[in-house]
Amino acid sequence: MVRVAALATDGLEEIELTAPRAALEKAGATVTIISLRAGEFQAVNKDIYPSHNIRADLAIVGANPNDYDALLLPGGLASPDALRMNKDVVAFVRAFVKANKPIAAICHGVQTLIEVNELKGRTVTSCPAIRTDLENAGATWVDSDVVVDGPYVFSRCPADIPAFNKAMLKHFKLS
Repeated sequence: MVRVAALATDGLEEIELTAPRAALEKAGATVTIISLRAGEFQAVNKDIYPSHNIRADLAIVGANPNDYDALLLPGGLASPDALRMNKDVVAFVRAFVKANKPIAAICHGVQTLIEVNELKGRTVTSCPAIRTDLENAGATWVDSDVVVDGPYVFSRCPADIPAFNKAMLKHFKLS
């Protein structure tokens, strides 16, 4: 069984976690939601409208990257920004990078990979708003619904979720 860690906190774009999580679980994976703290956090819809509270299964301080086979980095404006500023999250993601484990990032979720200095020479996509950030990190940004580069799957936005899920499941060896 494939074990997937999903990193998210307040300001998560809800559909960018819930739809991939549902696809992963339908394919037989287990998904653990890891956040900055245990308990609930506030998700959003369309980056600004409060939606549902999401329950974190685990706080990052108690998370061990060796317990997971793959990583999901959903977006939203605030969640990835808060995650990339947390040293425990950065160390957790860096462990996935060093172990060459598959990582799927949608929308702003890719920002955490900027923080681990892993995008130089990579081809990526994301929401267009962070194109310059990605290019400044050494990546080549393209406007595509899905980009696969090495251990990474990238996607732009909620409209791309069907293509993202299909590529993620294949990349995580679930289809």
